[in-house]
Amino acid sequence: MNIVVLIKQVPDNTKLKADQVAGNTLPEDGVPMMMNPYDEYALETALRLKEAAGDGAIVTAISLGAASAKEILKKALAAGADQAFLLSDSSFSGGDSISTANALAAGIKTLTPDYRLVVAGQMSLDNAAAQTGPMVAELLDAPSLTFGKNAELAGETLKVSRETEQGVETHDMSLPGVICMMKCDYELRTANIKGVMKANKTEIPLKTAADLGLAATDIGKDGAKTEIQKIWQRPEKSGGTVIDGADANTAVAQLVEQLKTAKVV
Repeated sequence: MNIVVLIKQVPDNTKLKADQVAGNTLPEDGVPMMMNPYDEYALETALRLKEAAGDGAIVTAISLGAASAKEILKKALAAGADQAFLLSDSSFSGGDSISTANALAAGIKTLTPDYRLVVAGQMSLDNAAAQTGPMVAELLDAPSLTFGKNAELAGETLKVSRETEQGVETHDMSLPGVICMMKCDYELRTANIKGVMKANKTEIPLKTAADLGLAATDIGKDGAKTEIQKIWQRPEKSGGTVIDGADANTAVAQLVEQLKTAKVV
């Protein structure tokens, strides 16, 4: 059983501010990069399913991005992934969710044609679109489930618990399929020394658009169907007001007065 996990390198959002000059891009120069947190849950889910599947099961990590994204692929290998591929090409830049999904789906078809399951994070910290995973599923002509919290194998069926506004639902999904993971009840395991040494020795293959048989009109900026017009920093919230009346009636009177002043009532 070949389980593919899609991972993305994103800027550390605690160190990131919107680029006020360009107006539609996020600066990355000098900003620490990391594995997208939702993808860490996807990776741990894939590793657990691999262990449950037993002999012959492998996890393949795939990322699309710059050469520096090899670092998160090495992290995946250290944690227990068996192989990793980086899709990297200048023609991939400037893409949106659909052009990225085109490249990832082509990577899966070309590099892991025998896949049984694709596990992705629900969304990425840098744009939070939550579209790429379901789009990959559509391009693979595979069923998909989103907002996953846990997944268990039951033969050729996957039992997926997913979080909704009404609570937690459990669904059976036939394989091959795609699941997108939210925050789970478990964290990505810590890599051991053996895993780290293996990852450091592993050469990660780099695949270009030509390797995947992709046309320029399907990927990157040329293949994008949407365009970001503006990005701005969310204004910081001002501190709240504490009402400390001598008793409940006094506190209520003070609250009503403040609401009137603010023209709320």
